[in-house]
Amino acid sequence: MQWSGYIQLIRPANIVTAIADIIAGVAIAGVITLDVWNQNVLLDVCLLIISTSCLYGGGIVFNDVFDIEEDKIHRPERVIPSGRVSLQQASRFGSLLFIIGILAAFGVSILSGGIAASIALLALLYDKYSKHHTVLGPLNMGACRGANLVLGMSILQPVPSHFLWIGLLPVIFVAAITLTAQKESQGKNKRAIAVAMLLDTTIVVGLLLLSRYFNFSLKSAAIFIVLWYGVNFLAKFKAIRHNDPKIIKKAVKTGVLSLIPLNASYVAGFGSVYFGLATLCLLPLSIYLAKRFAVT
Repeated sequence: MQWSGYIQLIRPANIVTAIADIIAGVAIAGVITLDVWNQNVLLDVCLLIISTSCLYGGGIVFNDVFDIEEDKIHRPERVIPSGRVSLQQASRFGSLLFIIGILAAFGVSILSGGIAASIALLALLYDKYSKHHTVLGPLNMGACRGANLVLGMSILQPVPSHFLWIGLLPVIFVAAITLTAQKESQGKNKRAIAVAMLLDTTIVVGLLLLSRYFNFSLKSAAIFIVLWYGVNFLAKFKAIRHNDPKIIKKAVKTGVLSLIPLNASYVAGFGSVYFGLATLCLLPLSIYLAKRFAVT
């Protein structure tokens, strides 16, 4: 029973989306084609996937650790306030996940390890302080995702500096998700959701610019972009029309899961449609896990 509690703590469906970040980063770095793959590259990809899984899991665990008092009131069914995992056990578990995540990244390179350590610090900063701030919170959470994409790019040594601009796109989108989630349990956040929808549109513009300034095939990525934008637009529009906690929660959940088609867009554009489709196959897994475990 306790192991079930630990699994619920890390929100498995969300971790699948973090793995998609790494695959996208590897594609942006140009290491997604089969002709450059060898045993060493495959090992590095596996280590980066282990790293991001543990880093994301650790961040989620500490989110619940720091939210314990609020969750006792608003979400008593969560793992820690319900007593399935104690606060001390959760803190140890989160720390262990961070340590494994950072060490796995150092197994790839010093650069990867440094990026992983930065992600852990950004996650703790968000969990403890910035998530309560209207502007800093969304930017901080977005920075975690942007750094995670760069972690995937770090498979290429060194990472070309112009690639770092691409890391801004997930920053914007995750900021939009975080804005949507603000006051999720109370509702009444129409303005925040409207801003989030505007941010989604800026990402589409950013993807269009990728095709102009990078070796990014818009034709290959188009179907994935339409899928990503469409599901988010519909979910957020519904959340504005029916601004109650249940609908808002669904919009947030949709946003988190849609990180997979967004990442598939990068993979298709920088790699091929076939690799994009392979990345998209993570979506059914994430949806299945989302039905069994909490996402928000």
